[in-house]
Formats: sequence, structure tokens, C-alpha cells
Amino acid sequence: MFVTDSLRPSSLLGQARRHQALLTLPAQEAHVSAARHFAADLLETWNVPASERDSAVLIVDELATNAAQYGRERMTLLLVLDHGTLHIVVTDSGMAVERHRPEIAPDEHGRGTSIVQYLAQSTEVHQTRSGREVRACLRCSA
Repeated sequence: MFVTDSLRPSSLLGQARRHQALLTLPAQEAHVSAARHFAADLLETWNVPASERDSAVLIVDELATNAAQYGRERMTLLLVLDHGTLHIVVTDSGMAVERHRPEIAPDEHGRGTSIVQYLAQSTEVHQTRSGREVRACLRCSA
């Protein structure tokens, strides 16, 4: 696991601060809870209000779950709080073909993306050379 957290003044006057943290984990479902707890604890430290923190943690959970299901080696969670916007970026070393998951009922599959799109102000998905990057942005009054 690799974690960084940095605070940098985002203006010369030092009025606003930019928070940034990075967490890298194996792309395994057993590590999704670690990503979720990391985000919850960090956002509390950054003084993100509880209702916005809950939405952000749910977004992290859904994106990390997808990365764990479809990623090959690792998944990375990047959280950036800058000027009242929380950027949640999850990358994985994904594969183009979905893994067969017989234990999941068809009506329980595919809701994560809809949940993220509902909670976030914007979402973007980019296929990279090494996998996939999903970005969700959420306004925060921290």
C-alpha cells in the first residue's frame, strides 16, 4: 500500500488550501473496504461535512469495487479537494473483457455507475494504455 497526503497553498495569499492524497492497493475486492475507510477518515480530517463525505465515500466504494472486479494488478485512489470541489479518481490496470461473476444476480449488476452519476456533479471515464481511469467530481463546502 502506498499513501501520500499533501497540503499546498493554492494561492499566493494562502487563503485556500489544496488537499491531495493517493492510495494504491492490489485490485482485489478484499481491499475495497480499505479504500472506503481511507477516504472516510481523510475527508473527516479535511473537514468535509458529513453528508458530502457520505456521498464521496459511496462514490469511492462503487469505483473501487469496479476497479477491484475488473483490474488485473492494482487500483489507485486519488482524492483532491481544491476550491470546494472534491475530485475522486480511481484507476485500475483493467482488462477489456469483463470477468464472469456467476455469484452476482443480474439485477444486482451495473448499479454502481448509476449511483456515481447520480451523486457526482460530473463523471468522466478514460481508457488508458494500462487500464481505465474514472473521475467523479463532487462539490464540497469544506
